[in-house]
Amino acid sequence: MSGSTVYRLAPLLLFCVPITVEPHRNVCGVRFQNVCSMSMAKELITASRTINASPDRVWHAVSDLSAMGRRSPQCRKMLVLGSGTPRPGTTTVNLNRRGVLFWPTWSKVTAWEPAKTLEFRIPINGSRWRYDLVDNGDGTTTVTESRIVQGNTSAISRGLVAAFLGGNDTFEAELHKGIEQTLAGIAGDAEAAG
Repeated sequence: MSGSTVYRLAPLLLFCVPITVEPHRNVCGVRFQNVCSMSMAKELITASRTINASPDRVWHAVSDLSAMGRRSPQCRKMLVLGSGTPRPGTTTVNLNRRGVLFWPTWSKVTAWEPAKTLEFRIPINGSRWRYDLVDNGDGTTTVTESRIVQGNTSAISRGLVAAFLGGNDTFEAELHKGIEQTLAGIAGDAEAAG
């Protein structure tokens, strides 16, 4: 296996294999130092967009989890496990990408209120992703997408962000741009449906 292949697979291996990284230990050629004291994740990364569509049409777009890969620059695929309409407790398997790096995650739906709220939690890093819809009463709907972290992300997540994704500041700036891109995709789908 070439070095570049190991570099590309390292995040995948670290997310799939339960490991404990000791301070100052080399893992796949990456020296993990003070993983627990790396910069804390922002508690809230959020953006809003007003969409020229009813809450029902916007909800139809937001709740189509299979379309996430088309809208999001990072989450390239979201596969819902099970059948029927997602609800709290539904599990998804997600494939994320940044450049040549690919890594899987999984999530649990924690809130599913049609035309109002969708939220899912990523257990591997402790973040929650939330969509809140507000009916503006004039035929438009404001959607707010948020990445929420209470406390901090997991030590393994902080280590991977530091080692492979440019650190928290860079990664979170990319997440904010990605939220805006995802909202633009939701708006395009909802407005085209009318």
